Amino acid sequence: MTRVTAPNATPISAKKVKPYRFAFLACFAFAWLLSSAPANAAPKAKDSDCLACHSDKSLTRDINGKAASLYVDGAQLKHSIHGSMFACVDCHTDIKGPVHESTPKKITCDSCHAEAQQAWQHSLHSKPTSTSKNSAANCQDCHGNVHTIVGGDDPKSPVSHTNIPNTCGRCHSQKFLMESNGQSAQPFFSYQESVHGRAVESGSQKAAVCTDCHGSHAILTAKDPQSPIYNFNVPATCGKCHVEVTNTFNVSIHGQSVARGNAMAPVCTDCHGIHSIKSPKNPTSPTADQNISRDTCAPCHDRVRLSQEFGVPTQNVASYFDSYHGLAAEGGSVVAANCSSCHGVHDILPSSDPRSTINAAHLEATCGKCHKGVGAKFILAKVHLDSGSNAKGLDSVAVRWVRWIYIPLIILVIGGMFLHNVIIWRFKALARRSMANPYMTRMTVRQRWQHLTLLVSFILLVITGFALKFPDTWFAHTLGMGENLRGIIHRVAGVVLILAGFYHVFYLIALSEGRRMFRDMFPTLKDAFDVLATMKYYLGLSKQKPKFGRFSYAEKAEYWALVWGTALMGLTGIMLWAKVWVGNTLARWWVDVATSIHFYEAILATLAIVVWHFYQVFLDPDVYPMNWAWYDGKMPVDQYKHEHELDTESLEEGDLK
Repeated sequence: MTRVTAPNATPISAKKVKPYRFAFLACFAFAWLLSSAPANAAPKAKDSDCLACHSDKSLTRDINGKAASLYVDGAQLKHSIHGSMFACVDCHTDIKGPVHESTPKKITCDSCHAEAQQAWQHSLHSKPTSTSKNSAANCQDCHGNVHTIVGGDDPKSPVSHTNIPNTCGRCHSQKFLMESNGQSAQPFFSYQESVHGRAVESGSQKAAVCTDCHGSHAILTAKDPQSPIYNFNVPATCGKCHVEVTNTFNVSIHGQSVARGNAMAPVCTDCHGIHSIKSPKNPTSPTADQNISRDTCAPCHDRVRLSQEFGVPTQNVASYFDSYHGLAAEGGSVVAANCSSCHGVHDILPSSDPRSTINAAHLEATCGKCHKGVGAKFILAKVHLDSGSNAKGLDSVAVRWVRWIYIPLIILVIGGMFLHNVIIWRFKALARRSMANPYMTRMTVRQRWQHLTLLVSFILLVITGFALKFPDTWFAHTLGMGENLRGIIHRVAGVVLILAGFYHVFYLIALSEGRRMFRDMFPTLKDAFDVLATMKYYLGLSKQKPKFGRFSYAEKAEYWALVWGTALMGLTGIMLWAKVWVGNTLARWWVDVATSIHFYEAILATLAIVVWHFYQVFLDPDVYPMNWAWYDGKMPVDQYKHEHELDTESLEEGDLK
């Protein structure tokens, strides 16, 4: 290699450098360094310089009129993840020395944690709350004080795996805080009772915590497509822990539908729940054997939209619940087949798929799990029979013909039996009544009209009231009333009952027979003794039958119960009718109380009529088959003497017919 030099140049090593030139070069370099450095440059502050002041617990700073502590525990700082890696001035970069000429700026974490800071800025936690202009949660809220932060793998860290639920719960368990921001605290408490929460509480390092599903810094709403809890992202989120199950689900008909972007397809949370996930062995879990058909599968597969949009037969749900399997499961059986017993759990596939458990090639094995020894002929019939007139299968056609034959047969045979017995009953009842002679007036015309009005309005109120509370009952379907018509009939019947009550008060005050009725109906001490005497007589403990006046204790009790019930039902009914006025005038909870009273008083009144009144009118052997006084007001004199022998006033009137 040839060295290239300038013409007439002499190598430096060959030159003789004079000593004064070294001194000149040294002075020049020192001057350059002084000119390039700040005029007021000071040595970098040490942590010991900062702690000389900040180790004083009384050191405070005024922030918005409040004294904020500036104390820093040197020992905790030294053992924190920051103290072992950085000096104070590495974060407090605007501080040049021990003396602060101006108020230090608030530090940020983005100089080191830029990626986490950027993710947080786009999250829900960075947004102001309804009660403050500040963010919902910042770094210190989750990680702890900057001077004492320890690594996430430290058991003392607020963001260590087992501590994360409690860290999130500091905010998310506060009912009023969450509700003030349009959310609920219930998810936190549901998680605590879930299979995940209980496992974490037991010390599990693998069970899912909040950040496993929601993320850590980039927490987004469930409506955001980037969120791990966005509907289409849920299988992948659960799959971080449940790998094999998720892989199986992705191949299933549900997983394929999710992959195609079908928002109606179920994901993990639709079947297992969200925060309240429980083990399938838990009887309250929606995936428990006794609940899976009714609570998990039926809500989707019983919807008309599923049939209209995707051609999925919705009658399969009804046919299952009509079968032995469904009826036994509804009755509490835990061994009767449910949906998953035949279709699978996560690996559900259509019957046309060769891998499906309900494919024709696998039906013998599927049915044979419960029905040992099934053969090829056993599996030929459809499990879910088609309904309607368009069913084409031989089994469906046969079942439809049986239904068409038996329904008219039942109507004709039972209807004929009923008509036959009504004709005979009418003849015998009238014949027996004609044998009793003479008669006396038990109920006047005014009393019978009041009773008839009460009877009709009460029956209408019972039917239309319970049709609202129990819309799936047979009588609600039999009436065929829509909600609008049902409400109108109920309110009209209620008004009639209230008006009848007001007329009855007028009747008791203005008319002589009403005043006499009130006087005779008034409870006395004798009624209490009559109850005991009656029970002793009919139990064979006494040979003396108690004697009653115009009204026995049983009739008095029923009358005053009727008065009380009518007043209470009328008052609460009006409150429910005028619920807006009541809620604005009193409080909203008054409407809830009125609703509860109205419902339970209705049950009490209905059962009292059936158990108490119907016995006295229809089932009492002394009046069987019926006490006709409600119809024509008459009662045999002999019977009246037997039941009300102390009422000499009525007997002496001689009002015999």
